[in-house]
Amino acid sequence: MNHHFRHLGAIAAVLITIATAPQAFAHGDVVPQAVDTTGLKNLGADWKPANPYRKDKTAIRIGDSAFNQNCARCHGLGAISGGIAPDLRFLPQGDEGDEVFMQRIRKGAVRDGRVYMPPFEGTLSQEAMWAIRTWLETVHED
Repeated sequence: MNHHFRHLGAIAAVLITIATAPQAFAHGDVVPQAVDTTGLKNLGADWKPANPYRKDKTAIRIGDSAFNQNCARCHGLGAISGGIAPDLRFLPQGDEGDEVFMQRIRKGAVRDGRVYMPPFEGTLSQEAMWAIRTWLETVHED
């Protein structure tokens, strides 16, 4: 009979550990990751209204990595959403898509007091954001 209590004690210890340390069991690192934009032209303090890196190979490479580090956990690998967040392959091309993308990545999205997407302004640089947008245009679908 005493061995039953030892098992219950072990189970209780595991449950307490899970309940009090959920970050240990979380899926990945949800803290925004730094993006190394070395090789990209510095854009300065004024936000650009249109993508200054469109079709730039360095921006595409950096944007691919930055997307995987910061966006894929919600928007899916390759920007193919599994339904948690919008599928970014279907953003409009060109300046129209630039405006939609930058508004959302900079300011985030909150509905009914719930954060659906955190704002990345102040976390990611303008260069990093435009690099992500540049990469997204390479996986665009109609």
